[in-house]
Amino acid sequence: MIKVLIFGSNGLVGRAVTKVFASNKSLNVFSSTRADTDLFSYSQTQNKIREIEPNLIINAAARVGGIYANNTKRTEFILENLKINMNILEASIENPEIKIINLGSSCIYPLNAENPIKEESFMDGKLEPTNSPYAMAKLSSIELGRSISNQYGHKIINLMPTNLYGPYDFFAEKDSHVIPGLIYRMHNAKSSKQEVFKIWGSGKPLREFLYVEDLAKAILFIVENNIEIDLINIGSNEEVSIKELGFILKDIIQYKGEINFDTSKPDGNPRKLLDSSIINSHGWKSTVNLEEGLIRTYNWFEENIA
Repeated sequence: MIKVLIFGSNGLVGRAVTKVFASNKSLNVFSSTRADTDLFSYSQTQNKIREIEPNLIINAAARVGGIYANNTKRTEFILENLKINMNILEASIENPEIKIINLGSSCIYPLNAENPIKEESFMDGKLEPTNSPYAMAKLSSIELGRSISNQYGHKIINLMPTNLYGPYDFFAEKDSHVIPGLIYRMHNAKSSKQEVFKIWGSGKPLREFLYVEDLAKAILFIVENNIEIDLINIGSNEEVSIKELGFILKDIIQYKGEINFDTSKPDGNPRKLLDSSIINSHGWKSTVNLEEGLIRTYNWFEENIA
C-alpha cells in the first residue's frame, strides 16, 4: 500500500485531495495540519516525514490570498511560503525514494507571457507586480525541487493550477481570492439590501477558474498513471471576464442591486489562461464547469459560513 502524506490538509486544496484520494483503496492517506506540524520549523517537518515514512508527499500547504492580501502583506507571503516549501523539500533529501507533488500557482508565469500560457514560459519574463513575492516563493520551490532531483534523484512534480475555488475556501472582505471574496461581499450586500455592489478594477481582465475537486482528481490521475513530468499546468480551458463572473454570481446569489466597477483599484494581469494540453493529452480534463462550480461553492458557503 502506498503511503501518502498530505501537508496542508485542512485548506482548500488539502481537503479536496484528502477526500478524492480516499476513493483509492490502494492509498494509505495521512493528513497533516498545523495542529500536528509547524511547517515553519525544519525539525518538526523532518520529524513528521520520518514518522510517516511516506512514499508520496503532496505539498498543499501555503499562505494564500487575493490581490489586496498579496499586495499589502508582501513580506509575509514570500517569507511564509519560502519557509514551508524549503522545509518540506530539504527534509525529504535524506530519502530519495519519496516522490513529491508540489503545488504551485499560475502566478509564476510572466506578466507578458503569451496566452494560453505554456510551461515553457517558466522564468521567461517579469512577474505581475501585485503578487510577485508569492510568485518568487513558488519559483524558488520549483528551482530547489529541480536541484534536489538532479543531485539526489528524487521524483518531484510541480503542478501549476489556474485560479482555484470551492468549498473550504477563505471567504473574507479583503484578503480572499476573487471568487470567495465576491461571494462573501455580495451575500452580505444582499442580506443588508445594499443598492450598489462594487467590484475592484474595470471588470475587463480575463481569468480561468478551476473547481478544486477537479484539481484533486487531476493529482490522483497523475499518481495513478505514474506521470512524472517536471512541470504541468492544470486548468479548465474555460475563460471568463471579471465582469461576467460578477453577473453570474449576481444571478446565483440573487442579489437585486446594481453592480459598479471601481477603476481606482488595480486590475492585476489583463489575461491569464493556461495551456493545459500536456495533462489533457494524457487523458485528464476538468469536469465541473464554472456555473456549476459556483453554485456548489455558494451552497456550501450558505450552509457553513453565512
